[in-house]
Amino acid sequence: MEEQPLISVIVPVYKVEQYLDKCVESIVNQTYRNLEIILVDDGSPDNCPAMCDGWAKRDYRIKVIHKANGGLSDARNAGIAVASGEFIGFVDSDDWITPDMYQHLHDLMAADHSDIAACGVEMVWEDGSPSRSLTKSGCCVLNQEEAMRAIIEESWLKQPVWCKLYETALIRDIPFPVDKYHEDVFWSYQAVAKAQKVSVSDKVGYYYFQRGGSIMGEGYSLKRLDAIEAYCRRIEFVRQEYPALEKEAIVSLWASCIYNGQMALRFLQQREEKSRVFSYLQKQIKQYPITRADYRSKKLTLRIWFSMAKVSVRGVCVTRNYLNIGF
Repeated sequence: MEEQPLISVIVPVYKVEQYLDKCVESIVNQTYRNLEIILVDDGSPDNCPAMCDGWAKRDYRIKVIHKANGGLSDARNAGIAVASGEFIGFVDSDDWITPDMYQHLHDLMAADHSDIAACGVEMVWEDGSPSRSLTKSGCCVLNQEEAMRAIIEESWLKQPVWCKLYETALIRDIPFPVDKYHEDVFWSYQAVAKAQKVSVSDKVGYYYFQRGGSIMGEGYSLKRLDAIEAYCRRIEFVRQEYPALEKEAIVSLWASCIYNGQMALRFLQQREEKSRVFSYLQKQIKQYPITRADYRSKKLTLRIWFSMAKVSVRGVCVTRNYLNIGF
């Protein structure tokens, strides 16, 4: 029987000793056995470094990198640099995966001759709140432009990298941006742009754990505006490579500006910080204008909010928060 191609699974590790064993166990127990599991200890100050070394002694497929703390992107980049698999997957160290996730994703890529495959994601809350799906129902195979539209609209494809499997040759030279929040928004469209085909499945393979101390559970700060920078960079990229999708990319930016404004009003305490946020958001909306024709196909409510945002982003955000409306 021909041996399956090697899949490298990169797991950045930092201050997750309560969750690490569950995560690594879910990878070790994959039905797809030919794995290279790379645990990147990103200078974790707790017991995680020793736990990683312990796992390496228990399973020969596990490699451990110990490095100074550099953040999630830096840890992923370190993993990519040493990965020797034909395919690469990412798992965050407080999440876990189903036993057949990588088998399923690999089978999809083989059957569809695709360069990337994505599975369904279930969001699970630490406080016991009911779980819900992050991804939409249905399966499809997308060509390059369809995949780019899907990642911009966040329809068939979501931003996170951890529910996907990639051909290593496709992504080896795409670094994650160091010292940026929302690193996947900076990265994912670049990977999609290199793929001729992307397979999408709604079969749940990834459990995205929502905890208070995680990067995404820390509340709102000015660092969240990194997402706006990522959307702006994507617009410039799309303008050159996929001009037919430029307006969709700008619509996505505007929606993100409104979301960030609402979050700033809700969670930032200092007036000066709020002013900085809205000054920045208004600047981006002015730099990337849209007309009514550009969002005519959107829902009526969204058309109304965008029309109001042309007058005042802050006014839209205040109104939406008062009405308790979110995206």
